Amino acid sequence: MATATDRAPHQVQVHTPTTQRVDVQRRGYDVSGGGVKTLFPDRGPSTSQIIAVLVGVPTGGTLLLLSGLSLLGTIIGLAIATPVFIFFSPVIVPAVVTIGLAVIGILTAGACGLTGLMSLSWMINFIRQVHGTTVPDQLDSAKRRMADMADYVGQKTKDAGQEIQTKAQDVKRSS
Repeated sequence: MATATDRAPHQVQVHTPTTQRVDVQRRGYDVSGGGVKTLFPDRGPSTSQIIAVLVGVPTGGTLLLLSGLSLLGTIIGLAIATPVFIFFSPVIVPAVVTIGLAVIGILTAGACGLTGLMSLSWMINFIRQVHGTTVPDQLDSAKRRMADMADYVGQKTKDAGQEIQTKAQDVKRSS
């Protein structure tokens, strides 16, 4: 178990009445008096807090109203549809079972396809890891090889130029 000495200094807190009072004063609360004022900061709400309340309350109220209307509509619809379901149950039950099996089949096929794609992706990544290279590593390796080849070709060109120059000077001396 971690002790106070194992933690970083900024994480150690000793809760005595004086440190709690200092901590509360640092956060902007009044601790000298009692009552409700001790629960609220000395400064008022910020502009962003006011905007959040002005936007959030009407939005939340509207959504709450819509959810209540949705619940009411669901209850009324269920009350109307229950006798219809009972009357048509010899037809509806097999239709629901058939539709349910079709939906389950489609979802199963999608899950199997997704599993297959994930398996292929895993195999490709595994093969890349076995070879020890990834696409960025391969690109870096190709860039290094191209730079090395450019250096090599440049050096060979310089060597060939020097050799041609020495041969030209030898021909010039001999003639």
